[in-house]
Amino acid sequence: MATAPALDDIEQSARAVRAMIRYVDEGDFLTRRYVSQGKEMNLGTYSDHEVMVRDAMPIRDHFHLDTHGFRIAHQPSAVRDFHDKEQVEAIYPAEVERHVAELTGAPKVLCRGWMIRTSADLSQRAQERVKGYTHSGGIQPPAGEAHIDVNTATARRMADATYAQRFPDAPGYSRYLVGSYWRAFSPPPQDMPLALCDGRTSFAGEEKSNTLFVVDQFPDEETAHQPVPGEDEMMAATIPSYHPDHRWWYFSDMTADDALIFKFNDSDRTRTWRCPHTAFHDTSFPDANIRESIEARWVAFWE
Repeated sequence: MATAPALDDIEQSARAVRAMIRYVDEGDFLTRRYVSQGKEMNLGTYSDHEVMVRDAMPIRDHFHLDTHGFRIAHQPSAVRDFHDKEQVEAIYPAEVERHVAELTGAPKVLCRGWMIRTSADLSQRAQERVKGYTHSGGIQPPAGEAHIDVNTATARRMADATYAQRFPDAPGYSRYLVGSYWRAFSPPPQDMPLALCDGRTSFAGEEKSNTLFVVDQFPDEETAHQPVPGEDEMMAATIPSYHPDHRWWYFSDMTADDALIFKFNDSDRTRTWRCPHTAFHDTSFPDANIRESIEARWVAFWE
């Protein structure tokens, strides 16, 4: 187990918020994640743990992608209405690719879809019946538990498939990096901002893989637990269990011109290569606004 680095003086002085973060429990049980329109369901058992989430915004320039697994940057978007799906599709993926290339130095970056998340009430939307639901370009609630969107096997398959499809005649890559480009576009402060775990502290404690199932409607309890052929080859996240060494940060009062970039999986293990994250309720701003955010997945390549 890696030893968490000591807090720097500048980190020690940061304002901190007590918050509850949900983790998967330790133990041997099946973990799966089912998603449909406006709702998500996890198999397994989870518990809330009180943690300190430090405010990184006053020291925003202190954080570096290859050290902490995340960073923030001033990255205005040309999108004027993030609820206008056609406008987002026409503008945002190319912006994501350009901005991520600037921030990482990667010669090749490809956007792999986007999603809006909101803390607003989605119960009516979740009751709507859908057919052929796809988990991209829609509206979902904020993430409810600590997670990393892909495990290493999923990240490698994603990188291989993306590279082969988009660059069939290229010589091959020496390094890949899968990550998220995240922006809050509702007015600050937001009621459920994104908490980011210093990647250097993320290897303490147990962790599990959590297979993703995209469905039109949720299965019943018995069906949800039945064996699925080929599940080991399906997309899966990594979900950690609680450990006191985990060090959590967030950027308060984000504006639409701020963008967070953070790692899901970096094949270069000489750098900090992943960043657990989740939404949390920020009680330090009692009159906070509903959070609306847009996230985009991307894969970067070095040849």
